[in-house]
Amino acid sequence: MKKGDNMGRNHEVTSSQLLLDENGELREPGWSRSQVQKYDRSMIKAPKWRIKEWDYYLVLSDKFAGAFTISDDGYIGLQSVSLLKFGDEPWEHTETVLNAFPMGRISLPGSSDVGPTKYMDKRLKMKFDVGKGKRRIRCKFDDFYKGKPFECDIILQQPEMDSMVIATPWDKKHAFYYNQKINTMRASGYMKFDGKLYEFNPKTDFGTLDWGRGVWTYDNIWLWGSGNADVNGNSFGFNIGYGFGNTSAATENVIFYNGVVHKLDDIEFHIPENIMDKWSFTSSDNRFEMDFIPVLDRAACLDYKVIVSDQHQVFGRMSGKAVLDDGTVVEVKDMMCFAEKVHNRY
Repeated sequence: MKKGDNMGRNHEVTSSQLLLDENGELREPGWSRSQVQKYDRSMIKAPKWRIKEWDYYLVLSDKFAGAFTISDDGYIGLQSVSLLKFGDEPWEHTETVLNAFPMGRISLPGSSDVGPTKYMDKRLKMKFDVGKGKRRIRCKFDDFYKGKPFECDIILQQPEMDSMVIATPWDKKHAFYYNQKINTMRASGYMKFDGKLYEFNPKTDFGTLDWGRGVWTYDNIWLWGSGNADVNGNSFGFNIGYGFGNTSAATENVIFYNGVVHKLDDIEFHIPENIMDKWSFTSSDNRFEMDFIPVLDRAACLDYKVIVSDQHQVFGRMSGKAVLDDGTVVEVKDMMCFAEKVHNRY
């Protein structure tokens, strides 16, 4: 898969302003370190059934992980929980509750700085809270797998720090994507399933928030990779990706180091024919050069004719080097993270 034609273009948005203009178009495509551009759902000119909004958390340790999604994608809502284990016999299960035509009724917040984001029905109760300097994920899921319940209570520490925010247009009227990735949030708390307790250690374990709002075109392929690690007491993370929208203004490729974003140019994913063979990642600026050994493919394929999703979120261990803005080289070895290829028609 080749990268796009966005070589070296990285416009940083620094002005506080509304995200959309009076015509429902992005005022200023580009990336920023926080949500300086303000999302207002009422300013969108596209039909309600085309609006997509979600909060997705991934909390990852070296041996296990949990993923939590609350979403309102217009004519469908997908509320899901995943439990993953990376031991000698890798295992995962994702359980999803589907909602028909929520079209805004789930009431996701217009900013990542406020909450709560919540979903409740007879079987699933999930809530994401935002407090001063921290986030909290709570969930109770009856009959998560083989009649057994899942529950969690997780705290993510979020001191003052940069994030990766990008405003991406499509070459279609009223279509846009406003996305924030908050990495390197140290994790504590637990998940519980089938009589086993999975506890997170803030010295080694981290959470990531993928916060998305926008109006997408119907058929898209994207590639995304993300990970966090403690490197000699320093928090290190990365966000890389490409494949959808008009990214001529900016890429989403960044390094996070001790709360500061270091911007990268283009990253290329070299994906083997057998997705469980070794991957590699190269960068146009030679600042992100990594090998990736897959451990587990969280594959999901939904085919409802009009709505089709073919997802491969591959978890594995990454080794290589990343270079900060000042030339400092950060080396990682066997860092648990993920990279994914997704094709959606919805």
